[in-house]
Amino acid sequence: MRNLALLSVSDKTGLIDFARQLVEEFEFDLISSGGTATALQAAGLQVTKVSDYTGFPEILGGRVKTLHPLIHGGILGRGDIAEDVADMERHNLRPIDLVVVNLYPFEETIARPGVKLAEAIENIDIGGPTMLTAAAKNYAHLTVLCKSSQYDCYLEELRQNEDKPSLEFRQTCAIEAFSHTAVYDQAIASYLAQQAATTSGSSPTGGMLPQQFVLSGQQVKPLRYGENPHQPASWYQTGTVSVGWATASQLQGKELSYNNLVDLEAARRIIAEFTDAPTAVVIKHTNPCGIAMGDTLAQAYEKAFGADSISAFGGIVALNQDIDAATAQALTKTFLECVVAPGCAPDALGILSNKPKLRVLLLPDLQTGPKQTVQVIAGGFVVQGADESVDSSDNWQVVTQKQPTPEQLAELLFAWKAAKHVKSNAIVVTRDRTTLGIGAGQMNRVGAVKIALEQAGEQAKGGVLASDGFFPFDDSIRTAAAAGIEAVVQPGGSLRDQDSIQAADELGLVMVLTGIRHFLH
Repeated sequence: MRNLALLSVSDKTGLIDFARQLVEEFEFDLISSGGTATALQAAGLQVTKVSDYTGFPEILGGRVKTLHPLIHGGILGRGDIAEDVADMERHNLRPIDLVVVNLYPFEETIARPGVKLAEAIENIDIGGPTMLTAAAKNYAHLTVLCKSSQYDCYLEELRQNEDKPSLEFRQTCAIEAFSHTAVYDQAIASYLAQQAATTSGSSPTGGMLPQQFVLSGQQVKPLRYGENPHQPASWYQTGTVSVGWATASQLQGKELSYNNLVDLEAARRIIAEFTDAPTAVVIKHTNPCGIAMGDTLAQAYEKAFGADSISAFGGIVALNQDIDAATAQALTKTFLECVVAPGCAPDALGILSNKPKLRVLLLPDLQTGPKQTVQVIAGGFVVQGADESVDSSDNWQVVTQKQPTPEQLAELLFAWKAAKHVKSNAIVVTRDRTTLGIGAGQMNRVGAVKIALEQAGEQAKGGVLASDGFFPFDDSIRTAAAAGIEAVVQPGGSLRDQDSIQAADELGLVMVLTGIRHFLH
């Protein structure tokens, strides 16, 4: 008996050539449904429509096509089980040797601006996932393919194994099919939960994350290693639609490493805070060593680099505007690992090419980040909503007798945005929209203050200080005032807030409370 292939795909990439080889080289019979059958017939291939094969028409606007015993009996039947063989003979069920299915473009649909719920619902595939899981379950007897990238491998398996792929290959394809449907189902569940939250005006779980949180990803590429050479690593993207770093284009430089990607994301989160004036960020080990605004992008970078030029060596740079020639010239003055920006002028790329090992990436959308953050712990993981709060000085409370000037308020907002992305305990000293000193990841806030002020040195005079957490004692305020700090921004919330406020009044400082904290562990 000739082999039988069921083809039903939304993405028809490579379909015609693949089907032609199945028929001409391996003498397959083809059955197909809907647009797939139309495409095969238009290419001159002999194909039996599913409705003709089953004797039952497509109904409900095409919602029911392949859900039929002749289809699923052919997929699930086991040729080495006597009862199955008897059933298949009794009901004229022909074994299906190959199932080729990919699914309605649900994620592509919901990614389009303004898509309506009804349209999204119609792009939820039913027959496709059912056939994929049925075929994957029965991989001992048939092969299931869900991606066009598998076509050539399947044909080569047929050539090498006397027209029947190896069990190992079939199992690998089954795993891929189960993974494919898992990602698909998760995308649907996440979208519907988001729609429910939007409709009700709140989270469907009362402000909490769902009881079941599924994390899945498609490998973008394996990485040479992780944080250290003895740690294996790979890069995955969530979902089937490329977003975020998977959409970035790398113009030059070596392959990205695990540490590069982690640092690049930290840089992206910071640069996303600054959308108006030209801004540059220099990152080292996920902490900023320099953040600055300028009248030009080149000036912003020079200021950010100069904030801590020693730490900036070998750093990661993020820019909120397209790289121009002047900025490119500045970037080539020292060793950097990576530079990311929304775009790059041709003459700037020519300058950057003089540093061929420098990784230059373009990511037009630097603003959109993950909705949740995940940390793995023994036996599971913890999930939280991303810190997406939009900070504005309009909601701040001035708690000192001395009031901030508009210029000081703008500087405090800059410092506060910077401190949000520094590992706790975090202290940031700034002036002229430039970080001068950063105390990051310290075990106590007093130590973080000392580090930031020592790094700023004489430049701290006339500057401002931001703290990601409150000051339970007034010692840090007195240390800041002695260094020349004129204004402080902090969240407040300590039982001893008044001690710090009283010290600020005594020393003539401005102090504002944000009412929100930004711990970063």
